[in-house]
Amino acid sequence: MEYMGVDDKPVVETKALSKNYDIGTVKVEALKDINLTIKRGEFVILSGPSGCGKSTLLSLIGCLDMPSGGDILLDGINVSSLDKDRIADLRNSKIGFVFQMYNLLPELNVFQNVQLPLVYADIARDEREERALKLLKDVNMQHRLSHKPAQLSGGERQRVTIARALINNPTFILADEPTGNLDSKSGGDIMDFFAELNRKSVTIFLVTHNPDVHRYGNRVINMKDGRFI
Repeated sequence: MEYMGVDDKPVVETKALSKNYDIGTVKVEALKDINLTIKRGEFVILSGPSGCGKSTLLSLIGCLDMPSGGDILLDGINVSSLDKDRIADLRNSKIGFVFQMYNLLPELNVFQNVQLPLVYADIARDEREERALKLLKDVNMQHRLSHKPAQLSGGERQRVTIARALINNPTFILADEPTGNLDSKSGGDIMDFFAELNRKSVTIFLVTHNPDVHRYGNRVINMKDGRFI
C-alpha cells in the first residue's frame, strides 16, 4: 500500500511528556518522557497491550486531559500556554475524534449526529446539512439518514462516527481502538476507509492493541508500561 502526501511540517509534537495519577497514597506513572512527532499526511499507529498508556496519550494529544509535565504542540501551538476556552476552540477546529464506543447521541438520528459539531460552531443549517450529506455519501451511509444509532450495526455506527469526525475539516484524526467492537470484516472495511482518507493526505493517529491493523499504517510505534519501545 502506497501512502502519499507526507511533508515535513509537524502536526503534532510532544516533548518529554508525562502523566501521573494519584491513587490514594500511590503515584501511578501512566506516561514517561514521551517524545513524538507526527508529520502532516502520516498514518501513525500506536500499538501495545491494554493499560500501557495508549489511550492516555491520545487523550492528551486530543486536549481532553492535561499532562503532568512536558509540552504538546498542535500545528506549532503550545497547548500549555492556552486557557480552557482556547483549548476547546483548538480541539474543535483541528481534531476529529473516532472512538471505540462511537459516542453517538441515541436520541438523534444519523443526519443530526453528523451535523452536531457544526451546531456547536454556529454554522448555518443549510451549510450543515450540505456538508453532512456529502460526508454520509462518502461513507456510504446516505440511505440511513433518519435512523437512530440503535438501528445500526457496529460497522455502520463507526462510519457515522468517521463522518462526524470529518465534518469540521480537521487537521488530523485521532482514532482510539476504532475496530475494537467490530467483527473482522467490518473492522477491515473501516480500516480500508481510513487508508483511503490517508491517501487523500488526511493525517491519522490510531491507537490499537490489534496487530492485524499494523499493515495499514506507514509508521508503527509500540508502547509498554507508559514508554515507547
